[in-house]
Amino acid sequence: MGGGLTLYSLKGRDLLCLTDYAPWEIRAIVEAARMMKERFYAGERVIPVLRGRSVALVFEKHSTRTRVSFEVAAYQLGAQSLYLGWDQLQLARGEPLKDTARVLSRYVDVIVARVRRHWELEELARYADVPVINALSDLSHPVQALSDMLTILERTGRLGGVKIALVGDGGDNVFHSLIVAGAKLGMHVAVATPRQLRPREDILRHAIEWARETGGSVEVTEDPFEAVRGADVVYTDVWVSMGQEDVAEEKRRILRPYQVNERLMDAAGDKAIFMHCLPAVRGEEVTEEVLEGPRSVVWDQAENRLHTQKAILALLAP
Repeated sequence: MGGGLTLYSLKGRDLLCLTDYAPWEIRAIVEAARMMKERFYAGERVIPVLRGRSVALVFEKHSTRTRVSFEVAAYQLGAQSLYLGWDQLQLARGEPLKDTARVLSRYVDVIVARVRRHWELEELARYADVPVINALSDLSHPVQALSDMLTILERTGRLGGVKIALVGDGGDNVFHSLIVAGAKLGMHVAVATPRQLRPREDILRHAIEWARETGGSVEVTEDPFEAVRGADVVYTDVWVSMGQEDVAEEKRRILRPYQVNERLMDAAGDKAIFMHCLPAVRGEEVTEEVLEGPRSVVWDQAENRLHTQKAILALLAP
């Protein structure tokens, strides 16, 4: 397909968690996404490198950006997408994941799965003969983080040396992926979170080890103002994710001091941009003024999901 995509081919690989990917591989996907976007705006709305291929979207949870961006990405690469809601498959009647994985592998070229529990992805990948891509699990959201790296690159002109402050639930799946991606790309990652909601220790340990190699850093603090000081990017996510309704009120109580508002953004400095993976709950994790304000780049983030999904599919699909 020209450009650098064939040089950085990752064909046949699963994408379950960015802990499995080396820094150069993450950079390759981000650069491929940037190339896809440039070609899109140059008038190449369809780049049919996956003509004749099929992509199954197996979703256990609701989705807007992830589902639509993958479906459109498949179309713009010349592939067919099949949306398969969990309740529409025999999985809903108790068919084992390993059976579903082996059957789908006979029909499609890629499985994109959004699941409640990360082990379900691992089970799919263990038995599938085609790449399995994590479209969100309780552990991580790698396709979101890769897209966010593209947005940061566009806005700051670099990745290495950028400071990103993650404010809110440190154990959030998006935060886990951003911590790992940031560390592997030489960024300075500051996580502001209550002590009860710290990131998983294995994720932190992995990220800190990589940050030593790349010149980046990872720190965790309970003080959001300390985290955002000198930040290029201030990032938050919803306080209550799908499936956490039973702890919703308690999470809202302990996260109230971590709301991203104008005061917090001012503490970051005039050049800081605001990012949110959406959907947002205005008045909880972020105020309306910040979300809709001039420093917000959330709509660019949302668009970049499309170009990043194209890069992921083009690079991983066999």
